[in-house]
Amino acid sequence: MVNFMLKITAELDNLTNLQPQGGCDDADFSYLFKLKCGRCGELTQRETCVTLNDTVPLPVGKGTTHLIQKCKFCGRDGTVTMVQGRGTPLTNLESQSGKYAPLMLFDCRGYEPVDFVFNDGWKVESLEGTKFENVDLSSGEFDEYDEKGQCPVMISNVRATFDVVK
Repeated sequence: MVNFMLKITAELDNLTNLQPQGGCDDADFSYLFKLKCGRCGELTQRETCVTLNDTVPLPVGKGTTHLIQKCKFCGRDGTVTMVQGRGTPLTNLESQSGKYAPLMLFDCRGYEPVDFVFNDGWKVESLEGTKFENVDLSSGEFDEYDEKGQCPVMISNVRATFDVVK
């Protein structure tokens, strides 16, 4: 069992608190990433989608997981289980200092998550308090104008990493 923390960062101009639409533990938010088999190293060709709402029973024992997938190369089964309560929004201060914010913890058995894909369903707020919802980061950026703060706001250079967590 290895835990991987998905961490994100971006350049936030006049913005703060970047996170999934319903918060870091949003049950409907789709996490898209590729998986690398822990046995043979094969990388999945397409992105895998995992959400907190979708669970399946474990094949052995009691309990559930969010994903069971068989490696197409070596045939080994692997699971990915999401662990709630460890994520925090990316703040303007973290963005300015180049730090990454933890978003979601994944308990992976037989697989390693790689190449997170930013999609739609994000929210962020301006430094003046204006909320921007259903932000689409699939192009890697977002720009708008904050009427309340009378300034442009922008998200650019979005990046993600998976770090091993003990």
